[in-house]
Amino acid sequence: MAPPFGKAQENSRAHDRRTSGTTRRSLLAGVAALGAIGAAGCSRVDTASSTDGGDLLDRLRAQGVVRLGIAGEIPFGYIDRDGRLTGEAPELAKAVFKRLGVDRVQPVPTEFGSLIPGLNSQQFDVVSAGMYINAERCEQVIFADPDYQMLDAFIVRKGNPKGLHDYKDVVASKAKFATGTGYAEIQYAVEAGYKESEILIVPDQVAGLNAVEAGRADVFAGTALTVREVVRKSGKTESTKPFAPLVKGKPHVDGGGFAFRSPETRLRDAFNVELRKMKESGELFGILRPFGFTKAEMTDMTAKELCRG
Repeated sequence: MAPPFGKAQENSRAHDRRTSGTTRRSLLAGVAALGAIGAAGCSRVDTASSTDGGDLLDRLRAQGVVRLGIAGEIPFGYIDRDGRLTGEAPELAKAVFKRLGVDRVQPVPTEFGSLIPGLNSQQFDVVSAGMYINAERCEQVIFADPDYQMLDAFIVRKGNPKGLHDYKDVVASKAKFATGTGYAEIQYAVEAGYKESEILIVPDQVAGLNAVEAGRADVFAGTALTVREVVRKSGKTESTKPFAPLVKGKPHVDGGGFAFRSPETRLRDAFNVELRKMKESGELFGILRPFGFTKAEMTDMTAKELCRG
């Protein structure tokens, strides 16, 4: 899942879905695939090609399987309790790649901050984790157009006793602020005036919920979708209304999508063609809806727009 972020964030976390500089999600370590599924997907392949736009699409069609880098973040991409790959991005990947002549997908789980390094070191073929598209990431990989847009929201204690509705409120109230490793929300808070050194960095939204429930944090920031889903079974917390964080003084809406290695423009372009058809037919919303997405999260933004920052 997950985000614009600054270079300072890159080195601040171990995050998993949202990225800061390099993270949502940090470009710190190489991929640490989880379990047998991850290990099975970690063989490297030579992606060098004299073909303009890369030849990965042809090779994927020939082998009949595409390896998806996922970050174990509900609802974006994860392995469920039955050991099945699911989430909005993997389910969309299954549909798009089948249209492209690739029948099978193989998950390669890793931390969010390892997705871009893992992609560029050929640990998998595409990032399928709902990754936010921003200028810094666009310097490292290429993106398909976003399949969703997203606002931020907070996890707070029941009744929102500190009246926290945006990052300025957090700064003004001197609230104890938490967010996820590599999350874009780190930079949003810093831009609002919160000291990065004082941010509590936790692995994911579940850890964030636990931190607020236990009183170790007054507020946890994440995407509106992940926040509203994680508080459903909590009797101690609630989610705030979604809001647009300020970036350079202007309200900012994030968009998330699939990432590809920079030479593979043919694959990215073919993916975009099918994605566009699915947006127009309504099939995309049908895939995302079971994971908590609403029509408010559907978007016509382009990767080009988001890469400009």
